[in-house]
Amino acid sequence: MNKPIRRVSVFCLILVLALMVRANWVQGIQANALNDNKHNQRKVIEAYSFPRGDIIVGSKAVTKDLLVNGNYYKYRRAYTDGPLYAPVTGFSSQAYGSTLLENVEDPILSGTDSRLFIRNTLDKLTGKPKQGGDVVTTIDPKVQQAAWNGLKNVQKGAAVAIDPSTGAILALVSYPSYDPSQIAGVTSEFTDKWKALQADKNQPMLNRALRQTYQPGSTFKLITAAAALETGAVTDINAGTDTPDNYILPGTSTPLHNEAGDQCAGVSLNEALRVSCNTVLGKLADKIGNARMAEEAKKFGFNTSDLEIPVGVTRSNFDTGVNRSQNVLSSIGQFDTQATPLQMAMVAAAIENNGTLMKPYLVSQLRAPNTQAIQTTTPTQLSQATTPEVAAQLKTMMVNVVQNGTGTTAQIPGVTVGGKTGTAQHGVNNSENPYAWFVSWAEAGDKKVAVAVVVESSDTSRSEISGMRLAAPIAKNMMKAALGK
Repeated sequence: MNKPIRRVSVFCLILVLALMVRANWVQGIQANALNDNKHNQRKVIEAYSFPRGDIIVGSKAVTKDLLVNGNYYKYRRAYTDGPLYAPVTGFSSQAYGSTLLENVEDPILSGTDSRLFIRNTLDKLTGKPKQGGDVVTTIDPKVQQAAWNGLKNVQKGAAVAIDPSTGAILALVSYPSYDPSQIAGVTSEFTDKWKALQADKNQPMLNRALRQTYQPGSTFKLITAAAALETGAVTDINAGTDTPDNYILPGTSTPLHNEAGDQCAGVSLNEALRVSCNTVLGKLADKIGNARMAEEAKKFGFNTSDLEIPVGVTRSNFDTGVNRSQNVLSSIGQFDTQATPLQMAMVAAAIENNGTLMKPYLVSQLRAPNTQAIQTTTPTQLSQATTPEVAAQLKTMMVNVVQNGTGTTAQIPGVTVGGKTGTAQHGVNNSENPYAWFVSWAEAGDKKVAVAVVVESSDTSRSEISGMRLAAPIAKNMMKAALGK
């Protein structure tokens, strides 16, 4: 072989080797990065080439897949009672990705979870089409519907119900809501609906139950009362307190007012919760101190940012390192204290469950396509929020609120109900209509439930807004549904 031909041969060999190295680099080293690239539509097209698994509520699927045989996508996701269950399911969209359970449980729903490998391999060998697994939720459809029916009568709000003994979430409703089916596709009708939802000032896609925080107002006084009993600031819930009629915020000349008027001077803790005295609980919070109040709040779930149910939950806040007057306001649910409706349902659940706070969870079971369980949730304790003795005293006072105080609209014949109302300031200098809260628990025999309802806005006149008027009746119907009443 002459020298020029040899050089050309060597050069061609180098080119072939370079091509082989590059091909292996792309298919091996860069494969995952290219597969996950947001501009790579092959993964999305593949995901909608077969039916996803279902999200189950009660014994029925609230999701389904429509055969569309489009240019790119064979199937499209659809939802039964979409607005009702959107805060639970989230959405799975060909254009906009996925959220909530559709997102966090995607490996099961899409059939890509490693625990489905053997089944997927056998199906492939036998020629069966690929199929996703199912996600079974803890939601009770009757409780969910009761919450929805109540919130439809207001403009904005949210409601959560929990089984106190296990942490299972029985209802999770946010209002206003949206239909995930209307944003599942890629044609103009779906993109137009997406744009309309994004522009809607009422934020129907905001999950108010999990992702929005509100000042909890007087419902937070339950935590302050727990701290007072644990620290010995109060030793007898029926004994009078040294609360003046005109209590001045520490370090200021500003008086702390009571909605109950002049009924609060020197009253007991039991009476203070019954009529919701700011001065009694505020003065106790000052005696307890900010550090101890923050410790108590954390035991009930505040100031923790890693709660997943399995979808992520926005952190509820109780400020630390504040001055005395700020601590007083924080401890009656004002200042910078912020809570999700789920968080306040957790407070009621812990009290009902003898002080033990169970970790909330939304998924009871993950199932293979053949309905075989591949994972079942085991209830776990999140914290010991308070002692059984203190929890019992809190329950006594909450029952008094419902029987004789600001929560009478939550009474259920033949059922023991405990609750706490809250009317929380809203806006700069309380310029906007307040939030109306009600947190409660109910028990009938061995059946128990804990509930939190917040009404963010309604057409009720400002002077008529209260937890008793707006939120408590919704909570009552949720508790009746949970207890089979």
